[in-house]
Amino acid sequence: MSNRLINRNSPRTFRTKTFRSASGGTEHFISVQAHGDVSFVNQIAQVEEYYAAARLALGITEETAIFRRIFVSDVLNQGAAIRDSSLVRTTAEDPVAVSIIQQPPLPAAKLSLLAYHFGSDVVFRKRRLSSHDLLVEKNGVRHVWTTGICAGETSANASPLVQTRAIFGDLTGTLSDLGGTLRDNCMRTWIYLKDVDVFYQGMVESRGELFNDHGLTADTHFIASTGIEGACGHRYDLVAMDAYSNLDLDQRQVSYLNDFSRMCPTKDYGVHFERGTRIAYADRAHHFISGTASIDNRGNVVHLGDVLRQLNYAIDNVEALLRSGATDLASLMHLIVYLRDPTDFSRIDERLAERFPDLPMIIVQGAVCRPQWLVEVEGIAIAENDEIAMRRF
Repeated sequence: MSNRLINRNSPRTFRTKTFRSASGGTEHFISVQAHGDVSFVNQIAQVEEYYAAARLALGITEETAIFRRIFVSDVLNQGAAIRDSSLVRTTAEDPVAVSIIQQPPLPAAKLSLLAYHFGSDVVFRKRRLSSHDLLVEKNGVRHVWTTGICAGETSANASPLVQTRAIFGDLTGTLSDLGGTLRDNCMRTWIYLKDVDVFYQGMVESRGELFNDHGLTADTHFIASTGIEGACGHRYDLVAMDAYSNLDLDQRQVSYLNDFSRMCPTKDYGVHFERGTRIAYADRAHHFISGTASIDNRGNVVHLGDVLRQLNYAIDNVEALLRSGATDLASLMHLIVYLRDPTDFSRIDERLAERFPDLPMIIVQGAVCRPQWLVEVEGIAIAENDEIAMRRF
């Protein structure tokens, strides 16, 4: 019998949530928040300390880490110090997929962390494929976590269209080398744009053309995704991306999450992503929830100018997506919340504390793809499943 465990900790140190299954092993999610009243070097030390305490509380070691996303406030000035920390440093024997993204953690910290670990009861192998790609093999299934793809742009004459095609070219090349394709094996992308208000449309146009080239259309399917303001560590990079791919899927495992009574298909307003993707295994189902805002079934922004009502509507949309995948908000393992205006933090934080008092959560400053959207949320949910004919996770 599966169960979910929550470890109750101060929201300013760490939070954890665990999915446990006797047949497929345990998965852990950890969020860590630094204090904002000390130097960046000291904040790194805090996060390292809290992260170690979280692992100790869960009874897991560093070697169980699969993925870490590190949110910083000023990547060009903070990048060297964070890359020299234990949060980023890995070895050939113990590689980890690490993403460093400039999205200032709120309310006032310079650093926060979201981490994904397997439990100590899980047998798996990790192998570094490249500086961007980590291969994780478990129960005969190959998972690829790709982090920090960017063009490495050194010229001020940067184009989001060219950069988008370049970063997807890196991903499709990796998948092709492993016998996979973008259409059949990429399950989730996170796309970061240096100025989303200016460059989002160029990314969308380039991605749409590329998807069409790879057989990803409104008649087939797209990929669950978040397109949000953020930056990698190069001055002139306009677009960066993280991704998750599964190389050994039976297509019966994959379904797409929709509730057309609340949200229209994304193609109706000219973009190309799935609102959510469900991957079913014998004992569990993973639900990858795309960036979700206060949008109605005609593609309109709902509750203009009211960040709290937009948050409530966005969460209700997430609940509807999860319901279409036969689960609910209780199965959420973490949330990332993006705020356009950091002065909205205190009210948003208070509301989220009422609805999700123990959930691992990261709140950052990150503008959404339409200026009228003041807040966006995303997350991963894991729910019990009982289909023994499916692959084991």
